[in-house]
Amino acid sequence: MRHDFKTLFDLYDYASSKYAKRTAAQFTDGGQSYTYSRYKESCENLSRILSNFGIGAFDKVAILSENMPNWGIAFFAVTAYGRIAVPMLNELSSSEVESILDHSEAKALFVSRRQLKKVSEQALSRLALVIDIETFEFIQHDDDAFTCDGRVATPNPMDMAALIYTSGTTGAPKGVMLSHRNFCASVLDSWYAQPENKHSVFLSILPMAHTYEMTLGLLYPYSVGARVCYLQRVPTPTILMKTLKEVRPTTILSVPLIIEKMYKTSIVPTIRGSKFLSYLEQHMPRLLCALVGFKLRSIFGGRLHFFGIGGAKLDPEVETFLHRASFPYGIGYGLTETAPLVCAASPFKTHVGTTGPATHGVQIRLDNVNPETGLGEITVKGPNVMMGYYKDYERTQSVLSQDGWFHTGDLACVDEKGRYSVRGRLRNMIVGASGENIYPEEIEHVINSMDGIGESLVIQRDGRLIALVKFDDNVLDWNLEGQDKFIEEMERRRQAVLDFVNEKVSRFSKIKDVEIQKEPFSKTATHKIRRFLYEKKQ
Repeated sequence: MRHDFKTLFDLYDYASSKYAKRTAAQFTDGGQSYTYSRYKESCENLSRILSNFGIGAFDKVAILSENMPNWGIAFFAVTAYGRIAVPMLNELSSSEVESILDHSEAKALFVSRRQLKKVSEQALSRLALVIDIETFEFIQHDDDAFTCDGRVATPNPMDMAALIYTSGTTGAPKGVMLSHRNFCASVLDSWYAQPENKHSVFLSILPMAHTYEMTLGLLYPYSVGARVCYLQRVPTPTILMKTLKEVRPTTILSVPLIIEKMYKTSIVPTIRGSKFLSYLEQHMPRLLCALVGFKLRSIFGGRLHFFGIGGAKLDPEVETFLHRASFPYGIGYGLTETAPLVCAASPFKTHVGTTGPATHGVQIRLDNVNPETGLGEITVKGPNVMMGYYKDYERTQSVLSQDGWFHTGDLACVDEKGRYSVRGRLRNMIVGASGENIYPEEIEHVINSMDGIGESLVIQRDGRLIALVKFDDNVLDWNLEGQDKFIEEMERRRQAVLDFVNEKVSRFSKIKDVEIQKEPFSKTATHKIRRFLYEKKQ
């Protein structure tokens, strides 16, 4: 890979020429298939259309769509020619979509037919151009805007490339301004962390509007001439298994929930349902892990060499199994504000419970370290750190120091080999009655290790620690809700959680009550629970 990309135009122009005849992107069934040269032609055509409607350099263009090859074409048609992309997540509500379009001052929109219903007539009326991303046909256009004066420009490294809105787990949406330099630095960091090449085949399963997938799953593979395959349907277990067998990917980017769910709902029940495997688990655990690891790699197509996990902390029990099974998983840590990579550990260099060392070109230091625990706030400096929050000087100043250090709000410790272990969010930390620091994420990991529990959230209410728990779908029959038998079973399970957790956590981390949730928790794009929604309900 070339190491001197300064802008996304450099990256796109180089890869389009060098890998012209290779396949850049396609649906897993072969639809929307583009070679690198045809990919560039499509980008150029779209750029001309935008220019015709007066949309030129530094103008903002929004993208609201499911994953598909055309998503990347729309992104490059905007960013490679000096415009600014405004990617939007599919999970956004109509009011959130309207708010982003208004706040960003977007002049045009690429949208899928399924997402179009979220865009109000009022929002549409403010746009000069709306394009169906699946066909690149006009949905709406303002004839008065057809001036042909939308001049493009070769971007500079410090020019904004994308404006990404993120609410995360704490609410209050922020418009993160990422430059061409930010993206190119993170692409280079990705190569140092996990070298890929033109023979790599990526399977895209995470939202492209999220920086994790945008950088590592779109820009990085494009820079090395790799092929990216996209699913046309929601990746249910049946569809995913079939796709893995057909595509046989070498590289997948994921979040912990996906592999944790596979482990809990498939691997563990299979082991416990087999006398032979149960015997191996008791007497020959290494052999068991080797056998299951071999089977797991074959399920993923047999040639997987990188299964990247990021976006949230991985369950230590699941990671221990993956480690023993020699599964080629890698761990990463990052944020939208860092485009996103900060720490990374490639396969077989992972260490259970850590996210690895700082990536190439990134500096990390821990601020306000607690001498007893070694925990401090992760602060980051490097060419991957954002320009700031759009139209929000005060918030930018609160996280970016004068000398360029970005305060992440995440608490971590570091070992003697420079590997960081993220313990939780600074703002999530609960101060106990005697002044001790309690990290709810650590208690949640204990709760989630119980059989039958899908997810949990620990909050403080009236000075007491309360666990909100969502059981797996097959554990409680909610059709019997209100009946004596259901109430008895729910109380039994509630007490079982209390007993299990309080036996394993420290004295000041013991929970006082358990509340069982009927509905799944509301989550971010990387499947982290929107904690603030439940803290507000206290």
